[in-house]
Amino acid sequence: RRFARSPPETLLDVFLLHARRRPRQPLLRFQDELYTYEDVDLRSNRAAWVLRRRLGLSPGVTVAVFLPNSPTYVWTWLALAKLGCAMACVNTNARGRALRHALEAAGATVMLTSPGERG
Repeated sequence: RRFARSPPETLLDVFLLHARRRPRQPLLRFQDELYTYEDVDLRSNRAAWVLRRRLGLSPGVTVAVFLPNSPTYVWTWLALAKLGCAMACVNTNARGRALRHALEAAGATVMLTSPGERG
């Protein structure tokens, strides 16, 4: 039924609903850290602000995300969704020709990565 709505309800819509209704409820546990909906919403808002102001990201831009599994990945994904950017998930194990192919296929104009990642 959610997909039958016009426009369809997105994962961002569902996240924002939960963040509004139960901000203090745990959402994400990573190693010894616990993040609530409110934590993730605030961090994704900050990330969206930085991405828009420093990189000039705007709706419709495709961004390749080359990040390891961590909480940062979650709020980066939400930040891009809040900005209306398409996110191309790139496997951090990709190197050389495989990485180049993934980036070309995605049509990304920007790539986000963590310090130390090398392709």
